Amino acid sequence: MSETNRYVSPFSERYASKEMQYLFSADKKFSTWRKLWIALAETEMELGLEEDGKPVITEEMIAEMRAHAEDINYDVARERERKVRHDVMSHVYAYGVQCPKAAGIIHLGATSCYVGDNTDIIVMREALLLIREKLLGVIANLADFADRYKSLPTLAFTHFQAAQPTTVGKRATLWLNEFMMDFEDLDYVLSTLKLLGCKGTTGTQASFKELFGNDREKLDAIDPMIAKKMGFDACVPVSGQTYSRKTDTRVLNVLAGIAASAAKLSNDIRLLQHLKEIEEPFEKDQIGSSAMAYKRNPMRSERIASLSRYVLCDALNPALTSAAQWFERTLDDSANRRIAVSEAFLATDGILDLCRNVTKGLVVYEKTIARHLKEELPFMATENILMDAVKHGGDRQELHEHIRRLSMEAGAVVKQEGGQNDLIERIAGDPVFGMDAEALEARMDPALYTGRAAEQVETYLNERVRPVLAAYGAGPEKEAEIGV
Repeated sequence: MSETNRYVSPFSERYASKEMQYLFSADKKFSTWRKLWIALAETEMELGLEEDGKPVITEEMIAEMRAHAEDINYDVARERERKVRHDVMSHVYAYGVQCPKAAGIIHLGATSCYVGDNTDIIVMREALLLIREKLLGVIANLADFADRYKSLPTLAFTHFQAAQPTTVGKRATLWLNEFMMDFEDLDYVLSTLKLLGCKGTTGTQASFKELFGNDREKLDAIDPMIAKKMGFDACVPVSGQTYSRKTDTRVLNVLAGIAASAAKLSNDIRLLQHLKEIEEPFEKDQIGSSAMAYKRNPMRSERIASLSRYVLCDALNPALTSAAQWFERTLDDSANRRIAVSEAFLATDGILDLCRNVTKGLVVYEKTIARHLKEELPFMATENILMDAVKHGGDRQELHEHIRRLSMEAGAVVKQEGGQNDLIERIAGDPVFGMDAEALEARMDPALYTGRAAEQVETYLNERVRPVLAAYGAGPEKEAEIGV
């Protein structure tokens, strides 16, 4: 079969990075299996596994295994699997072909989940570390953007209706804060990931009890020694044949959280691009539409939204799988997990690369933002105008009714006639307010209506965001490369 007459995953062709693809590759999987078999053999040797007073495992055997940890003989494994229909035993056999002296002790005392489940945990941890690195890149970009535009007034929206002004930087902290929440969740889950260890077919370590003659001290040492060799602090305290599938649920919930934050960001950018206030990057030769040559469609933000929707739906898979497991082990998890876990990571990887690219290259059109503010600000200023008029002896209720009536009239001019907002002129012409056009115009500085927005940005960045970035050595980066 060629590349063009069979299904090829868009994750490998368009969306996921080479680094993330490698983590879910055959090379990563089967070389990790072999490293786990080496760790098991080393542990059994170091604990003094003997038969008739002679060591069962020798340094020579382990040296042979180490020499072939990376050069997987796939052809032998594939041919063997066609015969025995068992992937783990096929790779045990293939490894043994390369390591004839060690062939008899590879996988000794273990069950298939020793290599399968421990590898899944190892891969998920490495994938989470890559996700964390990219997430910090997005956070750093947004922190830089928020700081740069912390004082630039812009219309805020509630219900996508013009509301009291905020600043461009303050709005960016709303995006930033959600990614910071994701970072906290990710770091927690990372800190709690543990290997399965070597628990045997139903989690009782019965095979190891037999191997080590019920030597409790040696039995207690097996899991901690394997964990250390594989770079983990500990193994799960109890299990059936597998680690709890709830672990996959926790991991994918973190990815779903990132997807939700990214979708929120992308949706806001798409709306702002419609308003011509802020745009995602648009390359010199990029085509926005095949028919409408003038268009600058927010393609990257739309792709973020699209992939995020996939991850949010995919996160339900491990929850259903976890709930469906019977007793110590069923195999109805296997096919689902192969797809659901890997593709959630591949999609989230693509989402974060897009987010890094977009947040690094956001284009802000300050004059358009100012024009939109000017069009709506008279309505926003009416409360302050009302307070000023009351301070000068006016009746609050009477003034409120006048402002309400004048606002409706000005709104009708804008909506029904397509005219300019003339509310300030109407108020200046109403003697009940006792304020001339000059005094009213002084109330039209947008900065008067953004509250503590700029100060909130500074406080949030200094107290919450920058300490995290400093701790992890993260800063604003170059635009991430994205696929076609």
